[in-house]
Amino acid sequence: MAEKLYKRPESVLVVVYARTGKVLLLKRADGPDYWQSVTGSMHWGDEQPLATAVRELREETGITVSPQALRDWRTSNRYVIFPEWRHKYAPGTCENTEHVFSLELPEEVAVTLTPAEHTDYAWVPLAAAATRVFSWTNRQAIEALAGRAPRAVSSA
Repeated sequence: MAEKLYKRPESVLVVVYARTGKVLLLKRADGPDYWQSVTGSMHWGDEQPLATAVRELREETGITVSPQALRDWRTSNRYVIFPEWRHKYAPGTCENTEHVFSLELPEEVAVTLTPAEHTDYAWVPLAAAATRVFSWTNRQAIEALAGRAPRAVSSA
């Protein structure tokens, strides 16, 4: 029962990028200038990372895709939860495990934000996006994207 009161310390990161060489970034509503890719906690129970990635993408951007559209990087990061967000987790929980995914789109699209979570979005060139995000795992994923993405993104 206690688990329903707290967030599960397991989440997803979904880096959305366009073939034009730009990455979608969202500005968090609860951070001073926190920009990030799509992220979200997995639900308790049997929700799997891929299902979470599809759900979070839809909830945070309005982009609806089939699970097959997402690339599972088969990479997980373990990081320390920022102190200002630890109250959302069970007492003593200090770390989170994050599963990494990406979504390639043919071009930039308008997105629909949830104002309680994000206040703005931008399509940012790959190199600039890596320096703008606040999370080291997000920065690492964007930097790695150049090696995983089509040539148009790699050369941006």
